[in-house]
Amino acid sequence: MCQQQNSAQKDPTITTRHQVHDEDFPWHIGVCDAHCHPTDAMSSIARVQGMRARALTIMATRSQDQDLVASVAAKSGIRDRSAFASVPDTQNAPEKIVPAFGWHPWFSYQLYDDTEGSGSGSSTTTDDPASTSPAAYKAKHYSAVLTPQPDDTFIDSLPDPVPLSTFLASTRQRILDAGGPALIGEVGLDKAFRLPWPWNHPANAAEEGQLTPGGREGRTLSPHHVRMAHQVAVLKAQLRLAGELGVAVSVHGVQAHGVLFDALASLWKGHEKEVVSRRKQKLVAEGAEDFSSSEEEEEEEKKKKKGGYKPVPFPPRVCLHSFSGSPQMVHQYLNPAIPVRVFFSFSTVINLSTAGGESKFPDVVRACPDDRVLVESDLHCAGEEMDRVLEDICRRVCEIKGWTLEEGLARIRKNYEQFVFG
Repeated sequence: MCQQQNSAQKDPTITTRHQVHDEDFPWHIGVCDAHCHPTDAMSSIARVQGMRARALTIMATRSQDQDLVASVAAKSGIRDRSAFASVPDTQNAPEKIVPAFGWHPWFSYQLYDDTEGSGSGSSTTTDDPASTSPAAYKAKHYSAVLTPQPDDTFIDSLPDPVPLSTFLASTRQRILDAGGPALIGEVGLDKAFRLPWPWNHPANAAEEGQLTPGGREGRTLSPHHVRMAHQVAVLKAQLRLAGELGVAVSVHGVQAHGVLFDALASLWKGHEKEVVSRRKQKLVAEGAEDFSSSEEEEEEEKKKKKGGYKPVPFPPRVCLHSFSGSPQMVHQYLNPAIPVRVFFSFSTVINLSTAGGESKFPDVVRACPDDRVLVESDLHCAGEEMDRVLEDICRRVCEIKGWTLEEGLARIRKNYEQFVFG
């Protein structure tokens, strides 16, 4: 859910441009979709079982789809890492789903920050326990978090805001109750998105009925944006929850790469890893000391093996989904002092949808370490089209990296396991 004009969100039956290939595709190795939204079109969920992909990481984005993601995972959720030990028949594997629960930046205006000690420094915090008028409180909230300031008619069309603390509590419980791996996502920042106008024509009712309510559903866009300070506050609260629970996060970033990096960095500040210079390493006798990990990391690993995860204020692993940044930004996230393991996921529907994106794509993929590359569909409907776009992006990545399909798919599947399970 990275582009406002994503046609798959307007029409759940639409197909996406794809390549025709002569070489057989080794689905048996296991292709894992790191980011998708099939619960936006629940009529497509029945097609998940017949897909050739091995795993689908299904994102929640707003109030209407949290329970839908949980229900789909309850029926077909991957329970543990052993599901990837052998994949002789990916098409009929009973366990295919990894759920992710999060509040997308497009809908961040629907939350108000009532959390204590959020540290966001946001001037848009609107919590007012003394307020006795729901209508007045709603107007105050939306006037503070939206720009330009909306009029009364537009505010009346919006849902009543939800306490951020309530959402965080429900997300925590969903992850604890998942019965298998679960992520936080889709979360992030978006400078480009504008809120849609409300439905204004009777014909829209039928169109809306095709999709899960609450999304953009192809509506025209208003001039109103969500203030970045409020988006950052909502994002950081969810990142802290990931750090508390020790789970990975799938992150959306559009026209906000620098702000996103700064938001993450503010959470890991004071927890950076010690980086030993090459010169100092050479002064130590070979084999006398291993500088590949600090004593703190080794202790953390021991605690994890004993089941005693130590909460931190930042997520252990992050996937920058449909990453559209520069090679320089890739290198910034690979600073060895950063205590977060950052993965970069790519999709044809986002990364290769424009001439500009396609032209820089090879350089960005080459800049990504082999063990940090993931692939995704970012589609809103399960089925053959989702398989096709996954095959396309896998082929493109393997071609750029110089991998055979067998080698590349094995690498990417291993990366996915590392991202989900650690």
